[in-house]
Amino acid sequence: MSRLSPSLSLALLLSSFAGLTASGCSTLFPGSSTSSETGPTTSGGCTATTKHVAPGGYYVVGNTVCTADGHAHLFHGVDRPSLEWGSGGEHISLSDFRLMAGWNANTVRIALNQDFWLAGSPQYDPAYASNVDNAVHWAEDAGLDVILDLHWSDQGVLGSCVSGNQPTHSCQQVMADANSITFWSEVASRYSGDGRVLFELYNEPHDVSWDVWKSGGNSGGFQVAGMQQLYDAVRAAGADNLVIMGGLSWAYDLTEVPGHRVSGYNIMYATHPYNNNPASKPAGFDAAWGFLTKTDPVIVTEFGDGGDCGSGSMPYGPAISAYVSDVITYADQHNASWTAWAWYPKSCGFPSLISDWNGTPTPPGAVVQSALAGYGQPAPGGKRDAGSPPDAASGTVDGSADGGKSTADGGTPGDASVGG
Repeated sequence: MSRLSPSLSLALLLSSFAGLTASGCSTLFPGSSTSSETGPTTSGGCTATTKHVAPGGYYVVGNTVCTADGHAHLFHGVDRPSLEWGSGGEHISLSDFRLMAGWNANTVRIALNQDFWLAGSPQYDPAYASNVDNAVHWAEDAGLDVILDLHWSDQGVLGSCVSGNQPTHSCQQVMADANSITFWSEVASRYSGDGRVLFELYNEPHDVSWDVWKSGGNSGGFQVAGMQQLYDAVRAAGADNLVIMGGLSWAYDLTEVPGHRVSGYNIMYATHPYNNNPASKPAGFDAAWGFLTKTDPVIVTEFGDGGDCGSGSMPYGPAISAYVSDVITYADQHNASWTAWAWYPKSCGFPSLISDWNGTPTPPGAVVQSALAGYGQPAPGGKRDAGSPPDAASGTVDGSADGGKSTADGGTPGDASVGG
């Protein structure tokens, strides 16, 4: 979820008004048009003298993600929660990923929890890494690339984000910590041989300075690990996989990235626009993140509108679908990738793209589904084959018919607020 501070909201809003045009609206998807201060963004191409490419993966040149054979590439897909609040996840299955691929998604973003992964944690589950393995391999088998997103953490004290032996929304911190460095060292080592796996280093940084965001420091009562430290842990593990870094203000704000660049290669920047603040409306996109698409690859790894929901049996108003459409249109015009929150049947306020595990779209889900259908094949040669996933005969993480529900929380997220 994107929650902007009042001062940032005012700054971004004034900046967006300075270049506001009369159009202010958009229609659906590839081929649609809106006016913007920055203007459309085009790919800078894939010519590179030096390339770092994890096996089967991608490399970055300027503002462009490139396939190993030199074609510009964009990621389009959905976000898949549940492995952050339950070590077994919910309904994680080959058939579920095939439903996503049936919408023509080429990417799925999977949320994770470091306390389930790290052996020193009281919440450590020895099966968790295998559960993540299965999810990755099933997604790839369905033709999807995978973003592994560190969604929940612990302020540097393993097991601290637990209340009554159940994960709570406090597991989403202001920023990563020392345990997150260990997490990424282990995860990167495990997937360094699979370039179809991308690493999103921290879900939604917020309420820290840009200096702390980049380099770490004391903030929020604990020692923060900065993006440079997390990135360095990935590369030290021998992984050349693409790395994604969300900005500040719950990952919406990328304004200070040019002045706080992480040193490295194969880096993308993430933004999370939610329609819950004047600065995160389409008029504010240029100032907050659109400008960066001229120089760097940008991916919208969460977006939606859970704030305009009504009551009763028809909570989805037209403003919700319009906002989702606007984000996708803007991303298309600015050569930005995107994954939509969330492939999880809960509520309008969550916000959910599907209303059941059969993949029935909600109204905003129908907008996403229509947009995905308008894109070509995910890669020049179509969806790539993947090897046989380990222990995947059952087609579900836990072998049950529906993928099971986490016993940690009874199958419900730790928080019902908008977004992740």
